[in-house]
Amino acid sequence: MEACGEERQVKLLGALWSPFVLRVRIALALKGIDYEFIEDNLQPKSELLLKSNPVHKRIPVLIHNGKPVCESMIIVQYIEEAWNKAPILMPKDPYDRATARFWAAFIDDKLVPSLRGVFTGQGEQQQKALEESVANLVVLEEALRTSPCFSGKLYFGGDEIGFVDIALAGVSAFVKALEKITNSDSVLIDMPLLSAWIDRICEDNRVKEITLDLAKVQESIAVLLAIR
Repeated sequence: MEACGEERQVKLLGALWSPFVLRVRIALALKGIDYEFIEDNLQPKSELLLKSNPVHKRIPVLIHNGKPVCESMIIVQYIEEAWNKAPILMPKDPYDRATARFWAAFIDDKLVPSLRGVFTGQGEQQQKALEESVANLVVLEEALRTSPCFSGKLYFGGDEIGFVDIALAGVSAFVKALEKITNSDSVLIDMPLLSAWIDRICEDNRVKEITLDLAKVQESIAVLLAIR
């Protein structure tokens, strides 16, 4: 995308199939930031990626004024701080901000690994990963139901999409794909709040146009299998 002024110096290195790149794209879209998207499908990894993220050698990487920022949720926090304009992605209250970071970490540390196990595992290993994924989703359902920070609100961020929403939105297509890939129609049946949240965020026009469909989920799974 073409931009002007300072925003001309914004580049995003990533792949369209990546749920972690999607997080950054959502944050940039919410903030209305124009950027150049540089495709890197990791097969092989580009010289720009190896130079920009020499430690982990993975996408996404945001390059702002020539300086790289790595790791999806760190990038989202950077976007919030570097572009201090609406919408506000992080709560202003220190406790609420800490709570948002806690749940974003839960998604990355618990939910993402279990989802990965469903899509890359087989047999008993896949079934165990599915059970762990459902258990993790139930925890998020209960957070939406009972947490003072989230209960009764449209999003984890309140009335607007926020930090935790972006973390979960990145993998929401994988959550929706659980039922299709595992031939089950009951994964989210007892999670009405989370189901409504997924429908709501996927219908947001800023998210809808860049969210992952099943074909991109399958592409992501294929890449995971190829590079694991």
